[in-house]
Amino acid sequence: MAITDWPAAERPREKLLARGAAALSDAELLAIFLRTGTKGMSAVDLARYLLESFGGLRQLLNTDLNQFCAAKGLGAAKYTQLQAVLEMSRRHLGEQLRRSNALTSPQLTREYLRACLRDEHREVFACLLLDSQHRVIHYEPLFYGTIDAASVYPREVVKLALKHNAAAVILAHNHPSGVAEPSQADQRITQRLCEALATVEIRVLDHIVVGDGEALSFAERGLL
Repeated sequence: MAITDWPAAERPREKLLARGAAALSDAELLAIFLRTGTKGMSAVDLARYLLESFGGLRQLLNTDLNQFCAAKGLGAAKYTQLQAVLEMSRRHLGEQLRRSNALTSPQLTREYLRACLRDEHREVFACLLLDSQHRVIHYEPLFYGTIDAASVYPREVVKLALKHNAAAVILAHNHPSGVAEPSQADQRITQRLCEALATVEIRVLDHIVVGDGEALSFAERGLL
């Protein structure tokens, strides 16, 4: 049965308009994105098939072009559309963060950093640069490593902060293993960065470690 033959309250688009996007399942949201199904499958049926094949929505969103295009009902056009949606989501979070105070909006800060770093397959070290009112000036990934380590150079962090005239920074990096617990190496480099930035009167407000489903704060742990 085609979706147009379903009761109006059960059609994904009508359901979203009536109840909001949060009321839809992953399959229903994906069906709206797909727009059409394939022979013998409605858009919702195809969405359910894809979610089962890839192991869930997150895995589908993070797959590479070749794997994505190999799936039934998908292709390069859908891949580019989906990547554009993901990037718009990250930029939306970034705009929200820029209009707020990063120190008094810790949840929004974590959500933004998770969106930027959680699905990286190698370790990435980044800086969130803030002005004297703790508003976001700039976000930049600085160092890229392997699946379990990235070399971090304090001099480069200081140069970046001075370039943007930052008054404070929030450090961030991901753990591709999915475990956000900070290592001894994480704590040592954080201390070195605090000392280096202090020489130019720039404060380190926090260091966020992004894992698979969580983001750990050095400040909350009393590690700064």
